[in-house]
Amino acid sequence: MENCIVIKNATKKYKEYTVLDQVSIEFEKNKIHGIIGRNGCGKTVLFKCICGFVPLTSGEIFVNNQKIGKDIDVPANVGIIIESPGFLPNYSGYNNLKLLASIKHKINKETIRNAISRVGLDPDSRKHVGKYSMGMRQRLGIAQAIMEDPEILILDEPMNGLDKHGVEEIRSFLRDLRDAGKTIILTSHNAQDIELLCDTVHEMDAGKLIN
Repeated sequence: MENCIVIKNATKKYKEYTVLDQVSIEFEKNKIHGIIGRNGCGKTVLFKCICGFVPLTSGEIFVNNQKIGKDIDVPANVGIIIESPGFLPNYSGYNNLKLLASIKHKINKETIRNAISRVGLDPDSRKHVGKYSMGMRQRLGIAQAIMEDPEILILDEPMNGLDKHGVEEIRSFLRDLRDAGKTIILTSHNAQDIELLCDTVHEMDAGKLIN
């Protein structure tokens, strides 16, 4: 058993308000891990802390044995969807991802096209993202998260806006990614997503881990 993410006593406070309260979790490699809890329980803030977007008030987070905020600011090899994916509305899906891929120069045009196809979108479509449905935007967000072939995926409500067929497609896709050796941490308001997908489930309430 090898853990790729280790969280120790993670606490995040905004003035007097405690959003994360002494959260400790370990996530094993090559599994799908679910985090459940009501809106405002701290799930999204925890994800932002893992990704280095929000600093902890106290505690430690290690991704692949590197401490966030000390050894590295932002973990490498992590694909992310947190809240609604933000894209340029006057660009096509392909051109949005091409622009994002140009930041790291890790992948070529064919890899971008392949990522778009894998989530059920047409890489040749000239339709602007501003005219996408919520489900199409969500698919493009997943394509962005996977396009650079990360080891770890952190997905906050990845099924948002998808119809029943789309949900089944993305569930199958996430299982395939796990079987290919990826580690996935996700949240979902749909209990069935958690039940059908997750190897482990952690519940949060009012900033605390309750199981």
